Amino acid sequence: MSLWTSADAVAATGGRTICDWQAFGVSIDTRTLQPGDLFVALTVARDAHDFVATALKKGAAAALVSRVPDGVDPGAPLLIVDDVQTALEGLGRFARSRLTGRVLAITGSVGKTTTKEMARAAFAAQMRVHAAEASYNNHWGVPLTLARMPPETELGIIEIGMNHPGEIAPLSELARPHAAIVTTVAPAHLEAFESIEGIAVEKASIFRGLEAGGIGIYNADIPTASILADAAGPGEIGFGTGEGCDLRVCDVMLRDEQTIFRAIRNGTEILVSLSAPGKHLAMNAASVLAAAEAVGADPDLTARNLSAWQPPQGRGTRETIVLDEIEGRQITLIDDAFNANPASMEAALDRLAAAQPGPGGRRVAILGDMLELGPEADAHHAALAQLPAMERIACVHSSGPLMRILHDALPPDRQGVWAETAEELAADIRHLVHSGDIVLGKGSKSAKTSVVVDAIRKMAHRTRRAAQQDT
Repeated sequence: MSLWTSADAVAATGGRTICDWQAFGVSIDTRTLQPGDLFVALTVARDAHDFVATALKKGAAAALVSRVPDGVDPGAPLLIVDDVQTALEGLGRFARSRLTGRVLAITGSVGKTTTKEMARAAFAAQMRVHAAEASYNNHWGVPLTLARMPPETELGIIEIGMNHPGEIAPLSELARPHAAIVTTVAPAHLEAFESIEGIAVEKASIFRGLEAGGIGIYNADIPTASILADAAGPGEIGFGTGEGCDLRVCDVMLRDEQTIFRAIRNGTEILVSLSAPGKHLAMNAASVLAAAEAVGADPDLTARNLSAWQPPQGRGTRETIVLDEIEGRQITLIDDAFNANPASMEAALDRLAAAQPGPGGRRVAILGDMLELGPEADAHHAALAQLPAMERIACVHSSGPLMRILHDALPPDRQGVWAETAEELAADIRHLVHSGDIVLGKGSKSAKTSVVVDAIRKMAHRTRRAAQQDT
């Protein structure tokens, strides 16, 4: 069964096409395009009209364009519109209108993607689920996710992000969710907002897109909870650890690679076990539990299925780096280098503090700058030194001008190496971590802490090549 017919695509976009076609998927990248996809020529990083000829040669069913690109036959299967971005939104709106299932939307300063993936794991065993890929949560990612959603979907899970005021509400109004989650409100993108309260107002605007009778779900533990509660409306569910929470999180236990907690809702108690440690993960899972009934899922099955969730690459994945297979020397790596702000940094350090290093090993943090924090950036970096988790961390290596502030705030016995750039740390990685260590890599994406993480991975590769050359 096709996802898009030419007739439906024309009706959705107001465009024109000279031939009939059927598309079985929607693509914005010729590198991952599959035969039968509708190729959407967005102008994001580059003008994708330059790649339409390639897309058609690779078997695209049609291309959504605003002009006939160079090198493309005017008789090719083109859906020509005035503006490709607007047309993509039209596809998303049409796909949402034909959906008979339900939609769950998720936003928050921290934990959007983690909560989305938890929801996917929790609900996919109970119904046909369609969820956003990666972090497709912006002005083109949300309509693309909707445009890819099969009509028979029973639950669509949409992640919604923002960098500036006024971005969330239009995307929520496009998605029209039956339930919407705000995971938390924390200092992030403060350069674009005057205060944390301003961020809360923006996050709360996700509730403006709720369908009639929809449920607003929010973190009731945070200082700005009242802003979220006021916007959530009469069907609100506040989750948190406080006694007054609608869904209460109790007795959170962190183990080396596990989080166990009790959730109480309407007098009913549910036990939840997650396959990674972190108090913040318990809160993310609680928000998914709070959404279960609103999306037509069974809460007990939801709790059971949450155990199947695994952290995605770069967001807390844990792996073993074997340095020497014969001698059994290895490093445990926690890759959380995708992004960072004060709340997510605290959560990652808590996880490192709860983890157990190997024989003779240490807990080591490798940290990059937290960006887009505005005038309070220096204070936020200095405050990391006072976190309780730091007491259990043996050494902190860091890079970037803002992390120099943390480096200077740490006691001498905890100060590792500081460098101007992540590349400098990566070049010296063999002297910074050792067998038995459990190592956290964390920083904003532009801080390139992932370069150091990759250098740790390559320690194993070099060791194997050296061993092969000796034989």
